[in-house]
Amino acid sequence: MKVELRAEQFKEHSLIGGLLRQLHVDIPLLIGLLLLLVMSFMMLYSTGNKETALLVRQAARMGIAGVLMIMLAHVNPRQFQRYSIPLYGLGVALLVAVLLVGDVGKGAQRWLDLGVFRFQPSEMIKITTPMMIAWYLAGHDIPPKWRHIVVATIFLLIPTLLIVRQPDLGTSLLVASSGASVLYFAGLSWRFLLTTILGLSALAPLYWQFFMREYQKDRVLTFLNPEADPMGKGYHIIQSKIAIGSGGPYGKGWQGNTQSQLDFLPESSTDFIFAVFAEEFGLVGCLGLLTIYIFIIARGLYIAVQAQDTYSRLLAGSLVCTFFVYVFVNIGMVIGILPVVGVPLPLISYGGTSMVTLFAGFGILMSIHTHKKMLPH
Repeated sequence: MKVELRAEQFKEHSLIGGLLRQLHVDIPLLIGLLLLLVMSFMMLYSTGNKETALLVRQAARMGIAGVLMIMLAHVNPRQFQRYSIPLYGLGVALLVAVLLVGDVGKGAQRWLDLGVFRFQPSEMIKITTPMMIAWYLAGHDIPPKWRHIVVATIFLLIPTLLIVRQPDLGTSLLVASSGASVLYFAGLSWRFLLTTILGLSALAPLYWQFFMREYQKDRVLTFLNPEADPMGKGYHIIQSKIAIGSGGPYGKGWQGNTQSQLDFLPESSTDFIFAVFAEEFGLVGCLGLLTIYIFIIARGLYIAVQAQDTYSRLLAGSLVCTFFVYVFVNIGMVIGILPVVGVPLPLISYGGTSMVTLFAGFGILMSIHTHKKMLPH
């Protein structure tokens, strides 16, 4: 009887595994993503005062993102390589259209109104920029020569500067990091990248004086000294630190947050949802969450290393690096080690645009992994 039961369980698991393989889904990566989505539902239920409509909207966005991920996982990586140039060109054209006829919201011009829905082209460019740079570098010697580095840098600067003009420093940081990571994975020395970053940092006073807007300057000044205006510009970060500190080692328990429920913590379901998570689950919970993120990043890097051509390897590494920067920037700003920028906590914060972008990236990762050719022994 036990043998028959085990045989039936093995057969069931084989059928599920076979179905997932037919869908070109990487099971370890999918498990990590599903764990984050479960945490997202838990946190949105807690921060949204048990509002089911909020969960329904988030579930719909998750469904759309999941379908897109599976669709992209079915596409052969050679197709991504083939269409890298037109997709990059389309993304840049849409960024130009945003500056000309885009919708303005919260002081920034970032959206295109297509009638049926609003679209943020800067999300698309997070993927198409590394695709373009990976396509260009894959056609030349690795590590790249100086002239190839210059051309790749131009491909990177065009969308980055267009996004800075919107202005959207958070997204421009993500785009810049995605392109720079392609150069790094192509064999460019980290010392060279570090020297370049330090050299650009020397231009910071000029950027501050002539290009930064007042609210952006306020964010930097608030980051340096949030207590200078505790009831105004420094309110967000001060309340965030209070929420994190009040969680202690083990937290107050699920739905036990007070900073959010008493409306002390703004943006508790979006940019500052990590502070609510820390208050409810404490240090131990935060370490668990970081473990899941590290697992996803490690799995992505494994896929990049196992990729069988230069283009796939460079693109996969860049997508993983972009996900890491998402996590680092959001948690860094919430705990006060980075200025506040509009970057959500990946796959947990409420919202659909960034989730669709991230799932598209994971779909490409799964495509790269599941379309590998079987090499002879």
